[in-house]
Amino acid sequence: MARQQTQASYQDRLARVTDYLYEHLEDDLSFDRLAEIASLSSYHWSRIYTAMRGETIAATVRRLRLQRAADRLANGDLDIALIATRAGYGSTDTFARAFRDMFGQAPAAYRAAGSHAVFRAASAAANAHGFPVSIDTLAPQRCAGIDHVGSYMQIDQAMGRLFAELAARGRLPAQPAMTGVYFDDPDNVPETELRSRACLPLDDELAIEAPMVGTMLRGGLYARLNYTGPYADMRGAYRWLLATWLPASGYEPAEAPILEAYLNDPREVPQSELRTDILLPIERAS
Repeated sequence: MARQQTQASYQDRLARVTDYLYEHLEDDLSFDRLAEIASLSSYHWSRIYTAMRGETIAATVRRLRLQRAADRLANGDLDIALIATRAGYGSTDTFARAFRDMFGQAPAAYRAAGSHAVFRAASAAANAHGFPVSIDTLAPQRCAGIDHVGSYMQIDQAMGRLFAELAARGRLPAQPAMTGVYFDDPDNVPETELRSRACLPLDDELAIEAPMVGTMLRGGLYARLNYTGPYADMRGAYRWLLATWLPASGYEPAEAPILEAYLNDPREVPQSELRTDILLPIERAS
């Protein structure tokens, strides 16, 4: 029991660091301040972070800042120089090199021809067969969840909290099968009010206690779009699926939220190789 409580304490300390990063991602971040947030020795906290999170704190900051930059490039028209500054880079050249290392393209090329542009072109051409979509029947799935309010791009903040809660109970799987549940339309709801939930399926009757939320994922028919690429580009995939594929499919949307099943880890693979199943709940048209 004491060992489990100690592990829970460390997970909670690192979760506080993650929360602080999201709130101050565009500020100058002091490693000494992060050590204070973690309530750990400044000599050792970063080693503990790396050992427990699988990447250095510097890599986490770089990844989160560049993911936010990619979102701004794919889904907005903010000047690239300003995006670079907000991502913590002193010059556009330095930003471009870092962005290319993570996304495989320079920022301008990514904005013009990233995977979001491919989906946009298919939507403009009304090409309902441009990307493979399968129709699958899924069983209901009981999950533990943590709610998130705010940008969908930051749902991994809730995932980190969920990992910490399950680890504290000794119930975190070695290979967590993470699912995101998305309740709102980001084109109609302000970003600060978007509701989502990070979920992890459970195979047993583990008691689900606050702050976790018990969730039963809907069973039934789903349209599965296998998406490969950065999370920032997924808005174009959603628009194609809903506005182009769905009307031509012979199906109607069911009364349930869209799910995302995450098949690999952004800490381990390049952004261009991230794999996500977008799962649209459907029913046969009457």
